[in-house]
Amino acid sequence: MTRLNKIKKKIRIHREGTHILITSALILLLLNAAIYWGTSCELLFTIVLVVSVILYAMMVNFFRCPIRLFNGDTEKIVVAPADGKVVVIEEVDEYEYFHDRRLMVSIFMDITNVHANWYPVDGTVKHVDHHNGRFMKAWLPKASTENERSMVVIETPEGHTVMARQIAGAVARRIVTYAEKGEDCFIDEHMGFIKFGSRVDVYLPLGTEVCVSMGQKTTGNQTVIAKLK
Repeated sequence: MTRLNKIKKKIRIHREGTHILITSALILLLLNAAIYWGTSCELLFTIVLVVSVILYAMMVNFFRCPIRLFNGDTEKIVVAPADGKVVVIEEVDEYEYFHDRRLMVSIFMDITNVHANWYPVDGTVKHVDHHNGRFMKAWLPKASTENERSMVVIETPEGHTVMARQIAGAVARRIVTYAEKGEDCFIDEHMGFIKFGSRVDVYLPLGTEVCVSMGQKTTGNQTVIAKLK
């Protein structure tokens, strides 16, 4: 399978919101129809209609899954795995896989962001794991180790090992991970999807050059967050 065909295959299965969007559209349509035919109050109908349109537009925005291709050399490059805001840049002790000290960059996604997740580096998937857990607010420090989460460990062609951890938030109740152990992965591919408010942590080797700052907005698969040495 060529890289282009693999990208297309990955992108086609990113319709995680199809069922929700169809169901929501039917419910909102029936609600507005009932108000239109069941009441003579035009103001009430107008208010409900406007709220329905705004709500549905927000849901469509949330579940959109843009096709993006990174323009540039990907060697030793780490891109943002998600749209959002950088909320953590620090050295931490990682105990679930590496059992050593790592540089962590965390990106928080709010309800308005695209919630598709991209692979942060090119390489080979070495490990995939899912942990059940709590649903605390995603920006809290303990969320990385206590919330429901999935980890994807990738070995780059240069021999660096990078981990991306998808973390559920206070509202999120489902993490979807497409990565499979042993498969080749590329920056342009979708790694997974998180439904409703969450974050992604990227664990990098110490000494990695960080290219973003606290509070900076990121665009998944476009913003370079670090360069491996």
